[in-house]
Amino acid sequence: MEFIPKEIEAYAEAHSEPESDLLRRLNRDTHAKVMRPRMLSGHLQGRLLALFSRLVRPQQILEIGTYTGYSALCLCEGLAENGKLITIDSNEELEGFAKETFSKSEYCAQIDFRIGKALDILPTLTGPFDLVFIDADKVNYARYYDMILDKLRPGGIILADNVLWSGKVVDESATQSDRDTQALLMFNKKIREDARVKCLLLPVRDGIMVAQKI
Repeated sequence: MEFIPKEIEAYAEAHSEPESDLLRRLNRDTHAKVMRPRMLSGHLQGRLLALFSRLVRPQQILEIGTYTGYSALCLCEGLAENGKLITIDSNEELEGFAKETFSKSEYCAQIDFRIGKALDILPTLTGPFDLVFIDADKVNYARYYDMILDKLRPGGIILADNVLWSGKVVDESATQSDRDTQALLMFNKKIREDARVKCLLLPVRDGIMVAQKI
């Protein structure tokens, strides 16, 4: 589902900070060579991630769901000096693709790329994290949130992607049969009712939940 007309999206992109050459190539190559390129964050969402990161100036970022590395590079733009981004993905087939892209980036030495199941890796991480981006399997969003909130510093921010799920969260027929939709409905409700955070659901692209730890 498109939430804004393509002409408006194009206008917004034209009047936003442009992609870097590396991000532009990555965007193009992902669409040309990788299945389900819609999973890529893309220009507008990428600029939003970079803006959040620059505002926070994180020392440690955690990303759950690397895909081809676009969002990781955007998040790195705000890293503090000697800061680090840990990014986790379970898709071994895209490992080489993402690593090749990271090797061309000025942030290469600051990216800790781990292949494996996030549910297994998260307990091994100590934090504290300043910024977290969740963009992985939807059925585990609530579990990821529970596993990382205690490792997020007060004032730190969690961003969760795809929380509108192509509009299915307001489609009663979808909620009855779609496991991912049910999981996202539960996740959105969980964040809204969690007194430990302040939250805002942004209807950007496919929806981004923003939760700041009090």
